[in-house]
Amino acid sequence: MSETTPFPIRHWSEDDRPREKFQLKGKSALSDAELIAIIIGSGSSKESAVDLSKRILSSVHNNLNELSALSLEQLVAFKGIGPVKAIAISAAMELCRRRRESESRQLSKISSSRDVFELMQPVIGELPHEEFWLLYLNNSNKILHRHQLSKGGITGTVVDVRLAFKTALQFGATGIILCHNHPSGSLKPSDADKQITRKMRLAGDNLDIKVLDHVIVTETAYYSFSDEGLL
Repeated sequence: MSETTPFPIRHWSEDDRPREKFQLKGKSALSDAELIAIIIGSGSSKESAVDLSKRILSSVHNNLNELSALSLEQLVAFKGIGPVKAIAISAAMELCRRRRESESRQLSKISSSRDVFELMQPVIGELPHEEFWLLYLNNSNKILHRHQLSKGGITGTVVDVRLAFKTALQFGATGIILCHNHPSGSLKPSDADKQITRKMRLAGDNLDIKVLDHVIVTETAYYSFSDEGLL
């Protein structure tokens, strides 16, 4: 018995073809798999572009954040994905990340811990290493400056308190928000996280610069020291 081959996309109803569907019904009518199928252009003799896209998405639990974290080598490991298609997918994911970052930059005032997450997740939420950032605010909680204080490994980073407050004084900040990521995805603050928060708060008290919050950011969620009553 001969092996059957999938019905090629070109033989599908026009309404079911991703590109034609995009034109007829608009981009919001397409599934994630159909959008990725447009990006990669074609599948193989045994699998349509849409089915290939579904298989890739299934491997990352249909999570676009997980898809964006795949390396070129991991993408090429899928049968039907060569270097050109892998680069196309990675480029599309990077554009999505840059769009989110661009949108976050428009946020000029912090009203809640959620605002901090929306601002910083595109910057540090998907990194494989830890970074420690500071947001410097004025009396109206408007952002005066955003600064990467340190960059570390998978499990930690070193924080220089003196440098943090030197920058605060330079910008005339009256408030500081601490922010760092946990590549592990854990939202539980470590003992080191708690210690640096206390150290920064005490230093701020001496300079009349209030530490307003310390937000731990992961790929999809956040933890706020202020919300949890730890400040």
